[in-house]
Amino acid sequence: MKRKIELLAPAKNLECGIAAVDHGADSVYIGAPKFGARAAATNSAQDIAQLVEYAHRYGVRVYVTLNTILTDDELSEAEALVWQLYRMGVDALIVQDMGLTRLHLPPIPLHASTQADNRTIDKVRFLAKAGFRQVVLARELTLQEITAIHQALPDVALEAFVHGALCVSYSGQCYASQACFGRSANRGECAQFCRLPFNLVDADGRVVVQQKHLLSLRDLNQSDLIEELLDAGVTSLKIEGRLKEVSYVKNVTAAYRRRLDEIFSRRSEYVKASSGRVITTFTPQLDKSFSRGFTHYFLHGRGEEVTSMDTPKSMGEWMGTLKEQRGSYLTVAGVKPFHNGDGACYIDEKGVMQGFRINRVENGRLYPATSLPRIKPRTPIYRNLDQEFEKLLQRKSADRKIAVRWQLWEVSTGFALQAQDEEGHRAALLFPYEKQEANTPQADHLRRQLLRLGDTPFEVIPQVSATSPASSRQPQSHPLPEGVEIVMSRSWFIPASVVADWRRQVIRALERVRAICYPREVAPWRPTVHPFSTTHLTYLGNVMNSQARAFYAAHGVSQVDAAFEQHPTEEAVLMFSKHCLRYSLGWCPTRHRVKSPFREPYYLVSSDGRRFRLSFDCQSCIMKVHYPHN
Repeated sequence: MKRKIELLAPAKNLECGIAAVDHGADSVYIGAPKFGARAAATNSAQDIAQLVEYAHRYGVRVYVTLNTILTDDELSEAEALVWQLYRMGVDALIVQDMGLTRLHLPPIPLHASTQADNRTIDKVRFLAKAGFRQVVLARELTLQEITAIHQALPDVALEAFVHGALCVSYSGQCYASQACFGRSANRGECAQFCRLPFNLVDADGRVVVQQKHLLSLRDLNQSDLIEELLDAGVTSLKIEGRLKEVSYVKNVTAAYRRRLDEIFSRRSEYVKASSGRVITTFTPQLDKSFSRGFTHYFLHGRGEEVTSMDTPKSMGEWMGTLKEQRGSYLTVAGVKPFHNGDGACYIDEKGVMQGFRINRVENGRLYPATSLPRIKPRTPIYRNLDQEFEKLLQRKSADRKIAVRWQLWEVSTGFALQAQDEEGHRAALLFPYEKQEANTPQADHLRRQLLRLGDTPFEVIPQVSATSPASSRQPQSHPLPEGVEIVMSRSWFIPASVVADWRRQVIRALERVRAICYPREVAPWRPTVHPFSTTHLTYLGNVMNSQARAFYAAHGVSQVDAAFEQHPTEEAVLMFSKHCLRYSLGWCPTRHRVKSPFREPYYLVSSDGRRFRLSFDCQSCIMKVHYPHN
């Protein structure tokens, strides 16, 4: 049985959404006017409607994020917004707050956001029974854990992140931003606490690590492990980046599109979930877009280092090492050329990232725009802005075309023209027209007119056997290089302007057929009564409204504590992280079996003097960050 695989790309705004479609996304996720987990990435209803119309031309789905937790005062507004999104054709909503499920909803599919903390078979089973059509898995899961979930629940659509920024805490289980800055990550206002510098201090006050970004992770890149994810049961591959610019969306989406198409070319059990072929004007390269260095995270278990402790900023692509610095220029020993205007960076001897802009490049010499301190020889040099690559992406950089075949034949009153697309949709029109025999063969002339599809979303399928007019009175055929079939008893003369008009009418009709036949999923929401995994839900349940409490009560939860945002407590754990500083420093008692020279507990000390105690749950292999104390 074939499995449809979707490449799910982010959209900060309408421009990014259209770029995602053009560069190969099978689905796009975008923030609603309110209630999305990226408050800085909201979009108007008009822009979302325009994106839906554009995306559906290619069979691309549009998902809207409503994945914050809501107050009682916001529920009625959220309900009205859901209906508005449904009426404009949005394909699904990505949600966290279970209170939404108890509202009067249209039959729109709901996807369980990764903010709902989906990391076990029991949790995914519960959500599927509750009616969720797709579940976004926690980023921390291994291939074995994903496989186990799929094997236990083979009918549940599983979505996994494959690229982009990583949260150091399990998503939905981070309260540091709320505790320190009054900005709730579960309300779309994350203050990026994990990207700040800290000192690591032991129980005796000794500084273990000084002024490093100890919680800042590298960026996810699973491009070389996509096939393993598909074989594990993932059907939706998600690119992070609803705050990223359009060049990032273009480059990363195109890169993963190419990788998937290569897999599909030799694995017939997997097929794409949308229409059209993507033609780009550039070669995608993932390290040319924003990254803090790449990691597979825990897909193959704990092993590689996952942090970017020196800087939370983009390092970009490795270009080589410093060969020479003399006067006003420097040279780099590497195989890639720099360009005028490039941005370069390096880590200095104190472990701090430094950057500079290249004013000009002459004979391999780099002349920075400003003076530089002395750089140690053989220091790695990176390029975090490729000026030439960015120029390519600032222009139109992709076309997406749906394959069609033409058939033109004669009827008693004139001619008929039909277009059939790659999915079998057809549009055919009859055109009354007085027949007049031509003096010369007309096949090439007619074919050329039918090939001129211009800025439509269609292209003619190449290498198709076709029937062509002949000089005899009987229909004959011969192969043409394109998918154009012409069946005539004689070589009839039809002016180019007439054929062009017929072509435009049939293409418009085919677009209408595709719109009518768009396979929109209908998902009526029905209350369920299967039990939740616990009868006491702590602040980790993120319950902030009465409808969410009622949802859990209906599923057997007798005690529901208030969300941390409503009732902060100093006993709360602010972060639950698979990243472990004891492991990063080589003192993991399970794996390294090396005793630390420093006495626990350890503390993260921020620049304002607040101390965050660390504890380690070795059985679950999780590091916890506790409430701050001065």
